[in-house]
Amino acid sequence: MPEADVDHIYDYDPKYLADILASVKTIAMVGASADKTKFSYGVLRQLNEIGYDILPVNPNPNVSEIRGLKVYRSLAEIDKPVDMVDVFRPKEELYSFAEQAIAIGAKVLWGQIGVYDDNAARLAEGAGLQVVMNRCPKIELFRPFWKPRLDLKI
Repeated sequence: MPEADVDHIYDYDPKYLADILASVKTIAMVGASADKTKFSYGVLRQLNEIGYDILPVNPNPNVSEIRGLKVYRSLAEIDKPVDMVDVFRPKEELYSFAEQAIAIGAKVLWGQIGVYDDNAARLAEGAGLQVVMNRCPKIELFRPFWKPRLDLKI
């Protein structure tokens, strides 16, 4: 687990991220969207297709499923253990989702790109959760396979 004063925006050991992504199975995705043009939809699709159990969370009563997955209105409504809470909401809401992640017994709080709050990180870490902020699990899963091709012409 990183130390409490770690810069959560940029400074993560690749092994820390890889270990989290290898250990979690069930991911509650807060802010999941049924709109195929939204970034959250693409991340949900990719993570689900590679084997994660994705639990979309969206308070809109008109959205009952996304890609055949049941949509939950809130984290509290989820009726099974959650390993990771992945937050696609404004960073101002992350502290509240940290409180909710603690309440449901999640192991990891993950803030998507642009979603970070050091107070939320301290709260979650103090409750024993691992924390990642301002990162995308989809990107992190494929980062080890990216090789720079400096020889390509622009």
